[in-house]
Amino acid sequence: MARLSGVDLPRNKRMIIALTYIYGIGPARSKAILEKTGISEDLRTDDLTDADIKLLREELSHYEIEGDLRRSVSMHIKRLQEINSFRGMRHKRSLPCRGQRTKTNARTRRGKKGLAVTKKKTA
Repeated sequence: MARLSGVDLPRNKRMIIALTYIYGIGPARSKAILEKTGISEDLRTDDLTDADIKLLREELSHYEIEGDLRRSVSMHIKRLQEINSFRGMRHKRSLPCRGQRTKTNARTRRGKKGLAVTKKKTA
């Protein structure tokens, strides 16, 4: 099993798909990385040689991925909150930041709906 930048790549998947398991790498970036390293997109993860893994590690060092990317994203959000921008305030209140409606939807951001509970009268 190949391990790149702290992530175990899944076994027996094509390399173009396997690289997308790394946070910060999508299909387009995965294709570009494989083109630069000269590794076939159809090559399976199990078939990688040590030289191929070394080439991939070297190429991945040029990108901001995994922990560094997560850290920078959280720093950007923290900066927005500190300057009290609209987006920062929405992040603080756990509400959608990009203009979505919240009257009926936004369950993912706002959490589970609280239902009103009524007591039965005892006679």
